[in-house]
Amino acid sequence: MTNPTQPEPPALAAATAMFVEVLVVGIGTLTAAVLLFIALMGPATTTKLAPIADSSLAAGIGLAAAYALGILIDRAADTILTPQRRRLRTRHFPAHNTYAQARLRLSDYPALAARADYARSRMRICRGWLLNTIALTLTADLAMLRYSFPHRPLILCATTLLGAMIAFGFYRAWHALTDTGYRKLAEQTTPAASPLIPAQPQPGAVPT
Repeated sequence: MTNPTQPEPPALAAATAMFVEVLVVGIGTLTAAVLLFIALMGPATTTKLAPIADSSLAAGIGLAAAYALGILIDRAADTILTPQRRRLRTRHFPAHNTYAQARLRLSDYPALAARADYARSRMRICRGWLLNTIALTLTADLAMLRYSFPHRPLILCATTLLGAMIAFGFYRAWHALTDTGYRKLAEQTTPAASPLIPAQPQPGAVPT
């Protein structure tokens, strides 16, 4: 019987964190998909189908769909932002081999690796929600166009402006987290700069 006070194994904790991370992104994508469905079907069809959504089966399907969509949107966001990410990386690592060696060296120090994993998790959430915010803004505008209510043009403009501001905020957060992550990785894996990583003896030098 396992001790309840014993911490989770690192692999299990990482898998749990990854599941939650993908789900957080996927929920936003699923919401955008529902808004798109409302926009395409219109008020009458949406009202007829509303009771179906209020069921345990719909909740289970929604959870599975959110997880699958989270994976897709994460890959799409990574592909879109890859050129910018590579430009940020070259500021601190002029060659890919240098970056790969730094990642390998960091893995030998669990405390530093855990901090880097946490930073990458926040970065992935920000890049996923960058696309989610754009999708939510567009689908919300489309859905509102199918309904008649007072001050609709004003609300549409406000929604679009707010969505653009939030999307830009997620982009800036992703940019700052990515650049900071590369900078810290370069600093932490330089033996002379990091007290946690001992300096390697130079060729021909006699270790003391």
